[in-house]
Amino acid sequence: MLKIGIVGLPNVGKSTLFNALTKASVPAENYPFCTIDPSVGVVGVPDTRLGALAAFSASGKIIPAAIEFVDIAGLVKGAASGEGLGNQFLANIRETDAILQVVRFFDDPKVLHVEQTIEPYKDIEIINVELVLADAEQVRKRRDKLVRDIKTGDKEAALEDAALAKLEEAFAAGKLALHAGLSPEEQKRVSYLNLLTMKPIFYALNKKSGGQNLDEINDGRAARAYDLIKTLGGRYVFLDAATERELNDVADADRVGFRAELGVSEDGLAGLIRGAYDTLGLISFFTTGTDETRAWTIKSGSTAPVAGAAIHNDFLEKFIRAEVIATDDLLAAGSWAAARETAKVRTEGKEYIVEDGDVMVFLHG
Repeated sequence: MLKIGIVGLPNVGKSTLFNALTKASVPAENYPFCTIDPSVGVVGVPDTRLGALAAFSASGKIIPAAIEFVDIAGLVKGAASGEGLGNQFLANIRETDAILQVVRFFDDPKVLHVEQTIEPYKDIEIINVELVLADAEQVRKRRDKLVRDIKTGDKEAALEDAALAKLEEAFAAGKLALHAGLSPEEQKRVSYLNLLTMKPIFYALNKKSGGQNLDEINDGRAARAYDLIKTLGGRYVFLDAATERELNDVADADRVGFRAELGVSEDGLAGLIRGAYDTLGLISFFTTGTDETRAWTIKSGSTAPVAGAAIHNDFLEKFIRAEVIATDDLLAAGSWAAARETAKVRTEGKEYIVEDGDVMVFLHG
C-alpha cells in the first residue's frame, strides 16, 4: 500500500486535511496488514471506472486502491534542535513513499500563523530545513559508526562513506538529499536509511473559502512559492481543507451544490490523490468478477509480471501470460464474450507494459 507522510507548520490546515482524509477512509478490514492508529488514515483512491466495472461484472464488493496517510505533529523552526514536538515524530514517516507538505495559501487575520506573516515560500523553506537537519543527524551518526570498518580496509564501508560524505556536503548547503548528485549505485547504498529528503515531496496549497487566497491576490507571494516548488522539482495541488472536512458530512448527491455555494469547483481530495500518483509515477489496473472489482497500484512502465506481483508475489516468477483489455473497450463491448469476438481482448506475455486502466486476467504456473 502506498504510504504518504503529512508535514507542515502548526495551524496551516494540516490537521483539518488529515481529518477530512480519515473521515473519508475506506474500511480497514480490506487491508489486513495495515495497523491503524490515530495518526494513520487509509483512504480509497477515487476512480469512477471501478463502479462501472463493478456494475458490468455484478461484483459483490468494490475495493479501491488505497493510500495510507501518516500525520505528524506540526513542525516549527528549530524542531531539529528541540523546539516544539514535531521532530520527535519524524521517525513515523521514514517508512513512507512520499511526503506531502501542507502550506497555508490564504490571508485571514483571525487565523494566526506561527511565523506571524503569510509567506508560503518561507514556510516551505522552514519545513525543508528541518527535514534536512533530521537527515543530516542520521547521516552523521552512520558515518561515525563506519570509521572502524574503514580503518580495517572494508571497501564496502568506504564506498558507503563516500556516498554519505556527498550527502553531508549537500545538507551543509541546505540541499535535499534528492539533489545531492548521488549515482544510482550510491542511492542504493544509502537507501536503508530512508532519508526524508530523498523521498518525493509534493505540496498541498491550502486555500480558504471566502478568504483572501494568494493565487487571487496576485501580489507576488504565490509566484514566489511556485518558483521555489519548481526549483525543488516538486509538484503542487490546490485544496480547501476546511471545505473538504465539511463535505464529509454532506450526502454524495448534495456535494456538487454545496461546492458551488462555496465557490469550490473541484474535489480537493481527489486532486490531492491524483497529485500523489503523478508525483510517484503511479497508475492503476483492474481485476473484475462476480466476487469483487479491485484496483491495483503499480509504477508506470511496469511489465505484466510485475503487475501480477501486486496481487501475489508468486505471479512474478510463475507468470505465463495475461488477458488484457482497456476498461472503456470492455464496457463498450458489453460482455467478455463480445469483447473477444471483436478481438478487443489481447493475450500478452512477459514483456507487455501495463497501461493505466487495463483490465487483466493472469495465467500463472
